[in-house]
Amino acid sequence: MIRALRLMSETPLIDGHNDLPWQLRRQFNNQLNTVDLKTLETTHTNIPKIKEGRLGAQFWSAYVPCETQYKDAVRQTLEQIDVIHRMCESYPETFMFATTTHEIMEAFRLNKTACLIGVEGGHSIDSSLGTLRLMYQLGVRYLTLTHSCNTPWADNWLVDTGSEPSEHNGLSPFGKQLILEMNRLGMLIDLAHVTVAVMNQVLDMSKAPVIFSHSSAYSVCQHKRNVPDDVLRRVNETGGIVMVNFYNDYVTCSKTANLSDVADHFDHIKKVAGVGIIGFGGDYDGVTRLPEGLEDVSKVPNLVAELLRRGWTDAEVKAVLGNNLLRVLLEADKVRADLSDMKPDDIPIPYEEVKNSCRTSYGYPTDTPTDASAIHSLSTLALLLTLALQTPITLTAL
Repeated sequence: MIRALRLMSETPLIDGHNDLPWQLRRQFNNQLNTVDLKTLETTHTNIPKIKEGRLGAQFWSAYVPCETQYKDAVRQTLEQIDVIHRMCESYPETFMFATTTHEIMEAFRLNKTACLIGVEGGHSIDSSLGTLRLMYQLGVRYLTLTHSCNTPWADNWLVDTGSEPSEHNGLSPFGKQLILEMNRLGMLIDLAHVTVAVMNQVLDMSKAPVIFSHSSAYSVCQHKRNVPDDVLRRVNETGGIVMVNFYNDYVTCSKTANLSDVADHFDHIKKVAGVGIIGFGGDYDGVTRLPEGLEDVSKVPNLVAELLRRGWTDAEVKAVLGNNLLRVLLEADKVRADLSDMKPDDIPIPYEEVKNSCRTSYGYPTDTPTDASAIHSLSTLALLLTLALQTPITLTAL
């Protein structure tokens, strides 16, 4: 354990997914004035546990359920972004807000936990590129393309179980627009909840590395939320990262698991695709069952010690602690810089793809269907031209 703690003092542990903000809504309706994170005992995460767990940086999840889709998803997501900001501001001695690798390392130097934001579920942007851009301005640095429901432009992982129908064969044309816009912004694309078809389509077209913020290895536990070996290899080829989830159901495909079972996922991914794509994505406060030895955020050093016991080198452990994720963030920023001359995409999703009783049609030529079809056709044509221009680059990379 001494060696594990030494490595964690030299390289920040960066965790890809924690649902404490959702617990703040569920338990306290986001009334932070009634909560003390120094003494809170009804969650996997509090400040003493963060300190004991040596948490260097955390992507806090701005999550709202699929039931909010087509209703108040954007409002509720904005409230979750707000509660993350307020939480971090309320404990300045513990937290420091961050959006860049430099800020993560500055927080680490100051012995603080860097606070980052990921939005979990494409339904949270209500099929709006403008909403996506505004969330980026509010500090959001990844978007999980779906949660456990299809959006009007992407299929979710339940399609692969056969329990839900595919609506888009992966991504719709607007979904592909969204990927390019996320590349332009420098926002990480999170594939944690999507179908294998979406995984491969994004890996085909994204200029920036992708992340799986909280997923494990499918070959170790054959759950459709996990990542198949062929996709793991593609993540390696494209420089992305898979941040291993600790939820028992994804670790052993059963209700029980232990720390060694989680380490098996690390070992498998390392064997199949290399140590360079692995990270931590505990999913604390978003799951109901956690492995023995990893019961809360304070226990993560136990897993680091287990990897060392299995023969992992110091450099390998530092890579999975945080260096891999730092590399991915830097590469996304490089892509953003390379695309700085590209204008924001302002072609909206076709109205017929989002039409419902809760949505108005202002701005759409709803009285002239042929015009609406023309806009859709132009949108698709623009996307195809963009992809065609990227093709030589992709072929060169292969």
